[in-house]
Amino acid sequence: MPLTQRSSWLNEDLEAFRDLARTFCQKEIAPNLERWAVAKQVDRELWHKAGEVGLLCLSIPEEYGGGGGTFAHEAVLLEEQARVGDDAWGNSVHSGIVAHYLLACGTEDQKRRYLPRLASGELVGAIAMTEPGTGSDLQNVRTRAVRTSEGGDDHYVLDGAKTFITNGAQAGLVVVVAKTNPEERAQGVSLLLVETEGAAGFRRGRVLDKIGLHGQDTSELFFDGVRVPAENLLGGTEGLGFVQLMQQLPQERLIIAVGAVAAMEAAVEMTVAYTKERTAFGRPVFQFQNTRFTLAEAATEVAVAKAFLDQCVERHLRGELDVTGAAMAKWWTTDRLSRVADECLQLFGGYGYMSEYPISRAWTAARVQRIFGGTNEIMKEIISRSL
Repeated sequence: MPLTQRSSWLNEDLEAFRDLARTFCQKEIAPNLERWAVAKQVDRELWHKAGEVGLLCLSIPEEYGGGGGTFAHEAVLLEEQARVGDDAWGNSVHSGIVAHYLLACGTEDQKRRYLPRLASGELVGAIAMTEPGTGSDLQNVRTRAVRTSEGGDDHYVLDGAKTFITNGAQAGLVVVVAKTNPEERAQGVSLLLVETEGAAGFRRGRVLDKIGLHGQDTSELFFDGVRVPAENLLGGTEGLGFVQLMQQLPQERLIIAVGAVAAMEAAVEMTVAYTKERTAFGRPVFQFQNTRFTLAEAATEVAVAKAFLDQCVERHLRGELDVTGAAMAKWWTTDRLSRVADECLQLFGGYGYMSEYPISRAWTAARVQRIFGGTNEIMKEIISRSL
């Protein structure tokens, strides 16, 4: 029996799509999670397989090679990834974020050059915002892009360093946040599309060691005099980067909220099953009142979070989800996920601290969700400005 009611935004088409997403996740992701955790990245072939069955760029129009669906299709895939305990595949960044920067802000030429290659898996997408010294302060990035015509062609010379970049080790296309006018704050920010293959001066640093998400490659990226064609300025006009970031952040934060609620539901389901099978003092752990009350509270947290999330998804599908609403969804659901995952791990006892148990991976994966996509403290600051 599911913990919560069926989401209000689901329909027959999405339920049929769920079968495809579930089969793919069970066949191509679940058996490989431990191996990917050791490798610190998924197999490159996974992207090609996902492209072949149509799971990349689900909400990108068919004319650009995408699935022609909506954000709801992306949400269903996220739910199925959570169901198998996936903490490795960075498709939500690739399809839900990078592709949508191109769709919403790119020139027609940029869309036709890159979206079909993202949809097929030929290119893996990443977005490079965070720098070693700036964190969430995107208005003060130090990466510089200087426009020049030296050498005969109009291009930018890109210099800087980025860190905590999801898909960084495999990315063939990186959306880079840079200052094209260092004298300005928000109005000096632009986004550049960097093709990494053969790019002189581009270097990938180490895949970072994390306490969770071990199979997801999170890398450092370095740009040392990288030449970027002028036509790769996203949207074709300088100084629009901060506005473009703000326009896309609500979807990014909603993606995080969808993953958080799905992970919360999966954690409670696996804990209910475990406590009904595990015995202590001659009876199933579930029969102890403390266990039942803890799980009752956790199930309620999931139900409340999912009801709010469904409301946000509906608003987003209508084009009505604002920055404040997305910030509320992101901080609330990720905060609740951390609490629920912690309570669930406790009910596993010592086994909950063993890395081979899925609950331990769920617990460590939960912690970062209060940090990425803008820390929850930043979310509360955004919300407070609307009061």
